[in-house]
Amino acid sequence: MTQLVLASASPARLQTLRNAGIDPVVIVSGVDESRLDGLPPAELALQLAELKCAAVAARDEVPAGALVLGCDSVLDLDGEALGKPGDADEAVRRWHAMRGRTGILRTGHCLRDTATGRVAAATASTTVHFADVTDEEVAAYVATGEPLEVAGAFTVDGLGGAFVTGIEGDHHNVVGVSLPLVRELAAELGHSWTELWTRP
Repeated sequence: MTQLVLASASPARLQTLRNAGIDPVVIVSGVDESRLDGLPPAELALQLAELKCAAVAARDEVPAGALVLGCDSVLDLDGEALGKPGDADEAVRRWHAMRGRTGILRTGHCLRDTATGRVAAATASTTVHFADVTDEEVAAYVATGEPLEVAGAFTVDGLGGAFVTGIEGDHHNVVGVSLPLVRELAAELGHSWTELWTRP
């Protein structure tokens, strides 16, 4: 078995991996996400994932020979990268702009093999169709606090699920980690997906 280290504080990413049979060690990167600005959404997500991965891979507490996974998600709406909204007012403005429309959730993934130092990285993109929600629904949703904690101000696996009418591509990517892509990146580094399983 190869140990996976998740360089992310996201409970949704952790749960997605656990549901897939992988119980990673969580080490939060502490990377300042505002360092990168003005990049196209897919590139921004990838570079942030690479920064998080590199920051954690350098730590002493990473188990020897572990694979370190860094991820970062942004919503691409009209070419603009939308991360976590800064406050409730911004979340409301976002939803007024998103409702009845389509965005692309882009998640950068960076996987580093600490045994060899090799890195594999890519961005997964999933198209998301938003419901034409009412002002009242937006206000009630933002009041829950959920949209403030997540990229794009929405979830598909939480309270926001009813406000997403369709998804084209990998559902897990919208939650925060594309399992098929991580499998491909692991293979690129010479590891099989099943050796990451902590339970059959």
